[in-house]
Amino acid sequence: MSAPASIAATPAAPAGAASRADAIVAALRAIVEGPALAVEAHVLRHGWRDALPQLRALREAVKAAGAFAPHLPPDLGGPGLALADFARVSEVLGRTPVGHWLANCQAPDIGNMELLHAHASPALRERWLHPLARGELRSCFAMTEPEHAGANPVWMSTRAERHGDDYLITGHKWFTTAADGAAFTVVMAVTDPDAPPHARASMLLVPMDAPGLELVRNIPVMGEPGSDWASHGELRFHGVRVPVAHRIGDEGAGFALAQARLGPGRVHHCMRWIGICERAFDLMCERAVTRELAPGEPLGRKEAIQHMVARSRAEIDAARLLVLDAAARIDREGTGAARDAIAAIKFHVAGVLQAVLDRAIQVHGALGLTDATPLAFWWAHERGARIYDGPDEVHLASLGRALLKRAAARHGVAWR
Repeated sequence: MSAPASIAATPAAPAGAASRADAIVAALRAIVEGPALAVEAHVLRHGWRDALPQLRALREAVKAAGAFAPHLPPDLGGPGLALADFARVSEVLGRTPVGHWLANCQAPDIGNMELLHAHASPALRERWLHPLARGELRSCFAMTEPEHAGANPVWMSTRAERHGDDYLITGHKWFTTAADGAAFTVVMAVTDPDAPPHARASMLLVPMDAPGLELVRNIPVMGEPGSDWASHGELRFHGVRVPVAHRIGDEGAGFALAQARLGPGRVHHCMRWIGICERAFDLMCERAVTRELAPGEPLGRKEAIQHMVARSRAEIDAARLLVLDAAARIDREGTGAARDAIAAIKFHVAGVLQAVLDRAIQVHGALGLTDATPLAFWWAHERGARIYDGPDEVHLASLGRALLKRAAARHGVAWR
């Protein structure tokens, strides 16, 4: 089955695209480095839901600046940036936990927009995609199950049984990001248990107020359950009935659609992580030059701190180049051709993120454990970067196998 197209992986950029991307980056940088910091502080102290009035007001400022939904094509109200250009935008927005939401390009909505745009019926697009693109509602994506290893995405128990013109969904999902307050979820469910493993599941759009759909709880992550968009829900489907017309794509195409969704999605995540790294780096350097161990003796005079700063700078710059190269390859050749690059950025940038955050917290000392900076928030909520969308070990093994298979072919060695 061929990989579906993605609205985030557009063809070569038209004339003027670079200047348009530059303008969007500049507009978002001014908001992120200015008024967004005050909203960020409110979120860190009082939670996402309490900050919604401020967040919504600032979202209007992003719209007024012409920088809203930068990933979307013109027919959905966006500028249609190529993935490589959107990657630059994602880095700027990643400098604050509120950035991507302000521009309506936050996960999981951005991936759901891509799915609906490319594979949903006109009726589903009109009812759900258009208001999602306008920022009038939110969505979530229900795939992972607590009973099965998330590293094996074809193994799941949630069933969607066909009954005439309807599907009846029964199952259990968790870490459904942003389920709290979402208008709908896209559910991965087995529609044909006897099909080959990669053709058993389908994607179905389910309104969150459908009878039988239960949001059990927001799962505490590092002790914090979160709220609204900044949360991860546990869902149960107790015989939820949805029309067959709510299926996205063909029956049995769920795994292929999920894989196509993950390619550009990993670029989004990785550039967001680089934005986090850059903000953490700036905070680390500021602390190193302003914090004194004794009068006239700044922390940054210590060689150990200088090593932390130097390593972080080199690692961030190298990671950025790796991701931008992957994004450019996806734009030129598609996700299939860029598979190795996508695997590499996922584990490499996640590791850089963890290392840079750890150093920044260490340099801040006890202050780094508090909510006076976003460092503790990111440490709690981004440790999962090495787990979600495939754990590091899966990507390492996949890339290693592919590289060795090619080496074996070059040397005439049989390899499986």
